[in-house]
Amino acid sequence: MRAIGPDQYRGVTTSQTNTPTPRAASAIAGPPAPPPLWDRRFTLYFAARAVSLFGDAMMPVAAALAVGALYGVSGVGFVLGTWTGTFVLLVLFGGVLADRFGARRMMVVADLVRVVTQAVLAVAFFAGTPPFWLLVSMAALAGAAVAMFLPGANGMVPLVSSEPQRANATLKVADALAHLLGPALAGVLLALTSAGTVYAIDAGTFLVSALCLALVRLAPARVPASTGGSLRRDLRQGWQEFRARTWMWAVILIWVGCGILVFGPLVPLTAALIGDRLGPDAYGLAVSALGAGTVLGGLLALRVRPARPLAAGAVAVALYTVLPLSVAWDAGLPVLLAGHVLGGAAVAFWSVMWATSVQTHTPPAVLNRVTAYELAGSVSGIAAGQMLAGPATALASPDRLLLVSAGACLAGGVALLATPAVRGLRRAARADDGAHTGTAAPEGT
Repeated sequence: MRAIGPDQYRGVTTSQTNTPTPRAASAIAGPPAPPPLWDRRFTLYFAARAVSLFGDAMMPVAAALAVGALYGVSGVGFVLGTWTGTFVLLVLFGGVLADRFGARRMMVVADLVRVVTQAVLAVAFFAGTPPFWLLVSMAALAGAAVAMFLPGANGMVPLVSSEPQRANATLKVADALAHLLGPALAGVLLALTSAGTVYAIDAGTFLVSALCLALVRLAPARVPASTGGSLRRDLRQGWQEFRARTWMWAVILIWVGCGILVFGPLVPLTAALIGDRLGPDAYGLAVSALGAGTVLGGLLALRVRPARPLAAGAVAVALYTVLPLSVAWDAGLPVLLAGHVLGGAAVAFWSVMWATSVQTHTPPAVLNRVTAYELAGSVSGIAAGQMLAGPATALASPDRLLLVSAGACLAGGVALLATPAVRGLRRAARADDGAHTGTAAPEGT
């Protein structure tokens, strides 16, 4: 029983203080203080993720401007499509390898691979005009590295923090700030120097990330046991664990639909409409407002701990409807920016609730494989929506398509709330309370 200081006895009679029962003493003491978030493990992990996220945030601008200037819109699309396609094809294997060899190891290797890809592209841009085959091959290699990195990145969170929700919310804020500052810096660097500088900085961020991750030391009891057996068996086991959780596959099914109808086409459609109506500067402001909202959503998730996290997150998904509506209805700039702030906050809050639920309701030994399945489903829906956005404009105007997106988003939030397994999922007890859902067996780091 925790010792009770003298200041906690105020207002209690002498007879009560002389012989307190364990239950009374626990009530007087109050709940145990949450463990510190910023210990050495999480600080190193946060530094690794923050710096690599900042580098990642610069890349879309570099690809769109530098590659686009050389090979046009189709060239940019092919390079980005190669990256996304490679990721989707290999992410399931990334989950298996992360469970088999350890998430930290796989993340370090993936970072080092991306140091090479970005450094090669930096040298190529400094030397002149990179050949198209080099851009495509480096995009494929980088996409494969990300497929090895991301499943472990999710699985590492409960290993470096006993408060996954606080950790996820903090990482979401860092992600949002990176996407606010990274594109702006990339634009300035491209204007003042060259694309080679942006790619060189990106390579440096992955080197710093790999170093920080290599310095993380996990307690042996907190590292999942290494898997054995065939690759096929590991994939099948991950699928069985994913399928066994109705709340998980139900969310992914709904999210695939939202990816196709909402999140995939949203960027090209909103960019076209806002740019045509209010000018390119207005679209830049809208993107900044979205980032600011994401920061607010992450900060909110740091403080709010709903008993049913996915139900609370589903309400946030429904609120995201305001964003496509504000664009489709040709709202003025203040309303447009407010819609983007609310949309950013909503999607950030949902993502923290979702990531924390997956991490705390999945056994550590299969967490990386389960994460790979949910990533494959989510990303494939968004990729399909991106590819279909252009052909869809031949059937309906962008504003009408955004009304469809708004309706699909609202329907998605309602569907999440209407699914009993999703609505009823309760927040897992804190890991330091001894009630974490998974058990970990020793493994070397």
